[in-house]
Amino acid sequence: MFISFYISGNNIRKQYYLCKMKNWKKIFLIIWSGQFLSILSSTIVNFAIILWISIETGSVEMLAKAAIAAMLPQAILGPVTGVFIDRWNRKLVMILSDSFIALCTLILAVLFWVGVAEMWHIFVLLAMRSVGSAFHGPAMQASVPLIAPQDQLTRIAGIDQIIFSVGNIAGPALGALFLSIWDMQYVLLLDVLGAIIACVSLLFVHIPDPEKAEEEEPKRFLREMKEGFMAIWDNRGLSWMFLFSIIMMFFIMPVSVMFPLMTLEHFNGNAFQVSLIEALWGAGALIGGAIMGVKVYRINKVVLINLMYIVLGLTFLFSGILSHDGFVLFAILTSIGGISGTVFISAFTAIVQTKIDPAALGRVLSMYYSVGLYPSLIGLAGIGFFADHLGLTTSFIVCGIMMVVIGFIAFLPTTSLRLDRREKKIT
Repeated sequence: MFISFYISGNNIRKQYYLCKMKNWKKIFLIIWSGQFLSILSSTIVNFAIILWISIETGSVEMLAKAAIAAMLPQAILGPVTGVFIDRWNRKLVMILSDSFIALCTLILAVLFWVGVAEMWHIFVLLAMRSVGSAFHGPAMQASVPLIAPQDQLTRIAGIDQIIFSVGNIAGPALGALFLSIWDMQYVLLLDVLGAIIACVSLLFVHIPDPEKAEEEEPKRFLREMKEGFMAIWDNRGLSWMFLFSIIMMFFIMPVSVMFPLMTLEHFNGNAFQVSLIEALWGAGALIGGAIMGVKVYRINKVVLINLMYIVLGLTFLFSGILSHDGFVLFAILTSIGGISGTVFISAFTAIVQTKIDPAALGRVLSMYYSVGLYPSLIGLAGIGFFADHLGLTTSFIVCGIMMVVIGFIAFLPTTSLRLDRREKKIT
């Protein structure tokens, strides 16, 4: 039964929970409507900022610094924010974090309005927005198992990926369009508007908080952080799954930041082809989200995750061995990579939401998102090493081979394969 893990034997509360579960689609429709507009507006603004920095400075180093500023606070604060997410009302956390992000964007818009915006202003405010994101994403994902039935979590994760994919496809195009017809301050205000809509949509839904066991004395902060870590460590299957996922990111991120260089230098492409590859990855992610969101599949999700490791690794490997005139095949492989990456994320998220107690889910997700950002930062810092020392194609080949190997090794721990055993559902 969906509720057996989360709800005690109180019949009145059980009936209320079942009634709420029947309305989960309506609740998510309201939440997704606001979140879609917020994600789309944020993507538009993020690309507009990247484009503005590119035009103003023409410096890859500045773009890398901006990306680091936008990720580093979230990477550092993740384990800390998780404790507060599990302590506080999660709906309020989402509203306050969205509002804080909007406030940061509004300050940046005012700086552009009065004509005093400088590069360091952008770096600081990107970092502040990252602090808000460190709260919002984990709080949202940690709330999902309390709203929807467990057997629908994979579908919900797939639909989440559809929303992100549509934003990633439309955002860059709209960002470039708006920046060409409006001043930067007006483009930034789109993000403020999107955040307001997202916050208002949350006011119309009830998001329950997980039940917490009675404690004789208040918990210590470090103890709560440790509990989040132990929730993963004590489950050997989850420990293996998290470990393989994080190792994979160390090989995915350095290659992912080299896709534009691969298009321009190896395939002798142009700016249009660079944007086409980005769009095709997003289109693949959209297809992957649709595949996972359309129905509930009777397949072991851990097996699916491991297979996606192998498929994604093969797309990198084959991309690296293509000749200079193989751009069309590179585009096809990129689309397949987008599909496999989204299927992996959807299945992974659903397992974590199912296997972790909702009272600790905020800490677990925050810790995972935080650790998952470290490879991204390393990829940004080490792109010169990979491109200059290994070479573009060799980097694709080496990282692809390692990902395939990891995918096969991930089948060895039987404890992880047993994570998604089918259990009878009691109604």
